[in-house]
Amino acid sequence: MVKLAGFIILGLSVFIWLMIPVVPFLGFSVGKIAGITTGLIIAGEITFYLGIFLVGKEFLVKIKNWFKRRKNPSETPADSADSE
Repeated sequence: MVKLAGFIILGLSVFIWLMIPVVPFLGFSVGKIAGITTGLIIAGEITFYLGIFLVGKEFLVKIKNWFKRRKNPSETPADSADSE
């Protein structure tokens, strides 16, 4: 149940981040756009970290591995550690 809540909060985080590029087209003044964008960034970060906390460390490791870039795609992480 806790993991489900974590995934829902992560989905909410993605939705919040996707709302940021939409805000300028809603017809607000420049000052209001800046304030709304700042609020969305803060809310997106808070919901992301809260979701990660609820889902667990395993999911965080999967996210980190997904964003990691390897120098040589044919190398495995164990191979690159041996060569150093």
